[in-house]
Amino acid sequence: MSKNGISMYDDFEKVKANHVPLSPLSFLPRAASFYPDKEAVVYGNRHYTWAQTYERCKLLASAINKLGVSKGDTVSVIATNTPEMVEAHFGIAMAGAVLNSINVRLDSDTIAYILNHSEAKVLVVDRQLHLEVKKALKMIDKKIIIIDINDKYADQSKLEKIGEFEYEDFLNTGDENYDWKMPEDEWQAISLSYTSGTTGNPKGVVYHHRGAYLMSTGSSVAWNMPNRLNFMTVVPMFHCNGWCYPWTVPMLNGRTICLRNIDVKKIFELIDMYNITHFGGAPIILNMITGAPETDQKKLKNKVYVLTAGAPPPSIIFKKMKDLGFEVMHVYGLTETYGHVTQCAWNDEWNDFDEEKQNEIKARQGVRYPNTEGVTIMDPETMKEVPHDGKTIGEIMIKGNVVMKGYFKDKAATDKAMAGGWFHTGDLAVMHPDGYIKIQDRSKDIIISGGENISSIEIENTLAKHPSVSIAAVVAKPDDKWGEVPCAFIEMVQDKPVTEKELIDFCKETLAGFKVPKKVVFCELPKTSTGKIQKFELRKQF
Repeated sequence: MSKNGISMYDDFEKVKANHVPLSPLSFLPRAASFYPDKEAVVYGNRHYTWAQTYERCKLLASAINKLGVSKGDTVSVIATNTPEMVEAHFGIAMAGAVLNSINVRLDSDTIAYILNHSEAKVLVVDRQLHLEVKKALKMIDKKIIIIDINDKYADQSKLEKIGEFEYEDFLNTGDENYDWKMPEDEWQAISLSYTSGTTGNPKGVVYHHRGAYLMSTGSSVAWNMPNRLNFMTVVPMFHCNGWCYPWTVPMLNGRTICLRNIDVKKIFELIDMYNITHFGGAPIILNMITGAPETDQKKLKNKVYVLTAGAPPPSIIFKKMKDLGFEVMHVYGLTETYGHVTQCAWNDEWNDFDEEKQNEIKARQGVRYPNTEGVTIMDPETMKEVPHDGKTIGEIMIKGNVVMKGYFKDKAATDKAMAGGWFHTGDLAVMHPDGYIKIQDRSKDIIISGGENISSIEIENTLAKHPSVSIAAVVAKPDDKWGEVPCAFIEMVQDKPVTEKELIDFCKETLAGFKVPKKVVFCELPKTSTGKIQKFELRKQF
């Protein structure tokens, strides 16, 4: 029964007993209380229990507060996957501040832009990265407090002290009894991540506590992550906050094994040494694993579960990983969505398909995560859903609590991205009759040749099936007659040479004539720190 639109079930108040703002910060004290002596973080000969990790995070929060940092202030971090990055994900937010983790491979101009734009008050930096950071600091007018991470596993020839504090000494200035507070509002910002900025200055993407909490819980459900798992940090923690796994693993009382640099031999060693059960990585990482010399590989003691995201992987990579003992699930997401929001969830009836068909299905981006309220394919002009026919191309649209608050200091870009009640991804895809989506391309990567739209991904997947091809990237090459034609850039498998003509003839066997690359270039492909191919660099060659 209702009166004036108010139900009798609405006659209750939100009080402290029944309404608490959601935040992943709550996962840490829980783990420290229930598993105080269990290992939480491992890095080389550094081993921290949950009790020790919680204490170090409290010290960091307290020390930051003593510097005058408070709610809403930005603390930037430029570091690799080390315990300090794990601690930053909790300690900075426990101080009420916002974590801004910066890509370690950025140039000084971009670093300076981010530090200025974010209005960072403090910068925590790995000493090995001092060259670009020092240049960046000279471009900034305001004073930023610098805290050095002195990592003994860094390249010692490149280290230089640039900060007022050394990280461990800085922690000692904090109070171990620091009474930190959970956020009063779950909409409060928890982190600030910048996009790649390939077409201008990078955009600052703001995450809130609620979104980080829901991504952490949703990911664990989607991936069937167990309690006390062993998680290896292959994905850089500066990238979408490591897909939010620095927050997820404590919720599961798991153990985080830190990997500083991408090294395939080291990956196999850590899997063997710590019984690694889970890690994530871009398709290029999977390619490195499957292409590693036998001398660098170790036979897996157990099945290792892998998430891959980034550029859509060629279907052949799933077979190669399976042959080594890895179970790979394809996921999809963006910086603006805290990481992945769709998964290629497996249906048992597909087990009857032949292996090639199974691998083709695994390459789809799939269906929405349980923490995501809406994922669909729309015509961006009409905002109408495209037919679920696996053929009609539209733009992936997303809505839910794991969509960013917005772009920092850029309302116009935020409004444009959220137009029509959906987040516009810029990714072009089709929807299959079973509701599974499959990306065709980024809107900027579609090749338009003689009026025909060509998916660069389709050509890349074809090339990847050739035994001599390690990695393939296809971009548009200007053409006087057709406007644009496909051009393929290839990294070859070592000791398996192949010619341009052989690859073109290989493509002709399965691709329509207008889709066949008109030129093949053999070279090392430019990549981001997360393994994504930088196609904009390839386009500069024309």
